[in-house]
Formats: sequence, structure tokens, C-alpha cells
Amino acid sequence: MKGTPVPDHQPAAPNQELSRLSDMFFQVKHSADPFSATLLGVSGFDGLVPDVSRAGARSTAAKLVDIERRLSAIDPGELNPADRINHAVLGRLAWAMRSDLEHGLWETTASADGYSSPQAMMLMSVPTASITDGPAVDRYLGRLSELPAFLDAIMDRYREAKADGRIPTRVGVGQAVEQLTGHLALDLADDTLLSPKLPDGVDAERVRARAAEIVADRIRPAMRRLLVGLEDELLPVARSDDRVGIRFVPGGEEGYQAAVRRHTTTDLTPDEIHQIGLDCLVDLRAEWAELGGRALGTSDLAEIRARLREDRSLRFTDSAQIVATVTDALRRAEQVRNDWFPRYDIADCVIEEINPIEAGNAALAHYRPPAGDGSRPGAHCVLTTDPRERFVYEYEALAFHESTPGHHLQIASAQALTDLPAYRRFLDAEVCGYVEGWGLYSERLAEEMGLYTTDLARLGMLSFDALRACRLVVDTGMHHLGWSRRQAMDFMWDNTATTRANVRNEIDRYAAWPGQALAYMIGRREIQRLRAQAQDRLGSRFDIRAFHGTVLGNGAVPLDVLGQVVAAWTDSAAA
Repeated sequence: MKGTPVPDHQPAAPNQELSRLSDMFFQVKHSADPFSATLLGVSGFDGLVPDVSRAGARSTAAKLVDIERRLSAIDPGELNPADRINHAVLGRLAWAMRSDLEHGLWETTASADGYSSPQAMMLMSVPTASITDGPAVDRYLGRLSELPAFLDAIMDRYREAKADGRIPTRVGVGQAVEQLTGHLALDLADDTLLSPKLPDGVDAERVRARAAEIVADRIRPAMRRLLVGLEDELLPVARSDDRVGIRFVPGGEEGYQAAVRRHTTTDLTPDEIHQIGLDCLVDLRAEWAELGGRALGTSDLAEIRARLREDRSLRFTDSAQIVATVTDALRRAEQVRNDWFPRYDIADCVIEEINPIEAGNAALAHYRPPAGDGSRPGAHCVLTTDPRERFVYEYEALAFHESTPGHHLQIASAQALTDLPAYRRFLDAEVCGYVEGWGLYSERLAEEMGLYTTDLARLGMLSFDALRACRLVVDTGMHHLGWSRRQAMDFMWDNTATTRANVRNEIDRYAAWPGQALAYMIGRREIQRLRAQAQDRLGSRFDIRAFHGTVLGNGAVPLDVLGQVVAAWTDSAAA
């Protein structure tokens, strides 16, 4: 289904025009990507499916060009401070979305990753729709009816890309095949597309019967057509493990340069980011030795990593232990939240276990925002399958990243900023440098807040730091320097304490999603730099609660805009 047409407005005063362009972008963005709207808790788009065709991308990109053109006619110097921020954010986001559409890297990276694969995003988002009344039920059934054409359009797009020499990787196609095969093997009653909770006052039995009929008679056959296309048309010609980087497809090098800028919201080059990653790993060595000595009785880096990987006593014994660990971490963080942040009236965060059908290609955890209308809480979705392969020392840091003080606090508080334009209250991957930078900043902040229970848990924090530093190296290594999959996996294995399975998942995820891996450490470093700068200038007048309120007070913004916001706050506090 195509996006909402953008109306042609007469010229208006700058502030009024900016408000119109903000509303216009909100409609264009979520009409073009309604699955993300569902995940973000944005109401009004749950009946839509994306138009994944190249024609659809061109149509949406043209609307964004019009927004950018009209935005460029507004002089930021004539705007009030809040509108100057909005002008900067809107300009960056409109360019980023247009760039993503124009480069279309997803058509070269078939995979099972939820954020870079259309069918995986469908499976992740459709079950999370907030169905609160009869019209919402109709939208849900209408969306199911549109999914067969959507699935067919994915394969059509892959065929067009193949004709242009834009071929996906063998490992990515294999993941997509495995995911679809696993989904089709489910009993119909267990199909995740049939799992949304239905409201009181509707004939739930009739609705579920109708939904099951659509899934069985139309959606599953379309899934099988996509599966056959992947197996018969793409897998035989897919790129080998020696050529997993996006640079090996036509337009890939230019697309990666744009992806780096889009995901980090900086102008850093891939070479600069590669070196930052190497430098970060060197800087962590002394901390490894200190914490290893306290927690494990050894300061030898190789021995520390071997112990963390191989000591079976450092694994969970059952899934309930994992859930208890992250639940208790969230509870402790909430207890002291108001000591470190302004008081926020936000949605609750719950713990949900990731569906085992997605476990093979899933990250250890992810966050799902609350619905904007309050009908759905935020959720820290955590991987609990194979608990004896999960490290006990990782899950506290993971909880602080995904829940409080990390993604949940940041995203839920942004939704509560009702004075902001609607499009800015519901942002996630569009400003990855800020969002993932905040998540990683929160892992270190949790240590300041006294939230880690043991030195072993602090080693988990350090291990994740190493992992995020490695991402800078391996992402640029694969996509910019042409590293093989094996070269990237070996580097991450040699420089982290994580398992072979997690190394594989990390490398395969970022082979399929070029540039996103860079957001975490680049964003965290910038937030830390801005904080240190403010502390140096303000001295004893520096207030950590006020600083955090400033960083969170405009929702997610590009890192250069965040720098302007913090500088203005520092100037005011200094005066």
C-alpha cells in the first residue's frame, strides 16, 4: 500500500511552515514504513503494509525531496530555539530516509535480521499491534489480507536487484530460508501472526477463525513462494563468505558511505571509525586486568577470556534464572532512577522472552517501545533459549542497556514529550547514534549508580564494551576494507570474551545491516565527551540530574544537534 500523498501548501510564515513539514514527514515516514510504526507504538498505521517496490521507494523519496526543498527555504535564524532544533532534526531525518530509499541496500542483504529484512520485520511487528477496539480488529485483518502481495513483492524486488548484479550473501539467504522454513513448520495455532491480544467486546473466536483462514490460505502459500524463490533463484548465485561486504555489489561503496553517516549521525569516515575501534580496544586492556584480578584472580587477558568462555559455573542453568536476573536489575534501577534523572511519568517496562523460533538468528535482547496510547507497556525482550550456553555475567549490563536507565527510559520519556512534533516523539533506528549511544552509555552509568551486584557482572559490562569496539572494526572491515566473514569472526573472537555462536550472530547481523554496528560506541563516546566538557566548565555547579534531563529533554536527536543542546544548557548553567 503506497504512502499518503503530500499536499501542496501555499507559502507560509516559517514557524507555521515548519510545523506543516513536521506533520507531513510524520505521515510520509510511517505510511512508507508502517511496520516500524507498529513497533514504535505509533497509532494510525496498523492497517498498512510497506510498498517495497523500487517504484514505491522512488515515490516516497520524491516526497522527501519536496520536504527538504521547502525546509531549505526556512531561515533557521528566524526561528525560536525549539524550532531551530526541530529544523535541524527534520533536515537530517528527511535526508537519512531518502538516502536509505535511494541506496536500497536491503535488496542486497537478504537475511533473517528483524530490522534489515522485510519479512523478518513483518514477523516481528505484526503480532505487536495494539488491538483495542473493533476498528483496530478490522485494521489487523486488513493488514493480514495485504501480506501475501507484500511477500510476493519482496521476491520481485530481489529479482530486480539480481538482474543488476546486486546479489545477497549466501549466509544471509540461508538465514532467511531457515527462518521461513521454521515459521512454516509451526502448527497453525502457534503461528505468531495470530498472536495479538484481542479486546473485550469482540467475537474473538470469529476473528481468530478469519485470521487463521487468511494465514493458512493466503499468507503461508506466499511465504512458500518466497522461500522457493530464495532457494532456487538466489542461493545458487549468492555472494560467498569472502565477499560479504556491501562494497562487493554495484553501488555498495557509495551506499556504505551514506549508511555510516546515517547511522552515526556524524561525518566520521569509515577509516576514522576503524581506527577509533582499534584504539578503544587498547584502552580497555588495563581495565580488563584490574577487574579480572578482582573477579577471577588473574590479570592475564587471555586467561580472563578463557575463564569467561569456558567456566561452566558462569552459565545459567535454566531460563527462569535469566528472567529473574534481568527483572531484578530493572527493579534496582527503577528504585534509584530519581536520584539520577528528573522525575518522569512514563509507561512501565516488562520482561518478555524472545520466541524460540527466532532464537537462532536473534541478538541476546532487544527493546520494544510502549504504545503511544498507553495500551501496551515497553518490553525488554530477552533471549532465554539454551540457558546453559548463556553467561550469567552478561545479563545485568544487558538489562541496563535495554530497560532502565537505557532504551526504556529514553524512548518512553521521549513519547511523553507532548510539546515536541509527533515524528520526534517516536524515533529509534532513525537516530541510531543517539539511541544506541545512550544504551551503551547506560551500561557504564549503571556502575556509577551502584547497580552491578558483583565484579563478575562488571566484567560483563567490560565485555560488552569490547564487543562494541570490535563492531567499529569489523563493520568497516567487511563493508569498507573488504574483509571476509572469517577474518571478521576471527578478529571479534580474538578481542572479546563472547562465544563462537555469538560471534557468528554478530558478524552475520552486521553483514546484513551495514553501518548500524557503528552507532553504539560512536554515540556513547560523544555523550561522554559532552558530559566531561560540561563538568569541566561547571565544576561544582554541574548537576548530573540536570545534565541527563538535558540529554533526554528533546527526544532522540542527531549527535551534532545534541552537542548544540548541551552547549546551550552549559552556557545557561554557567551564567
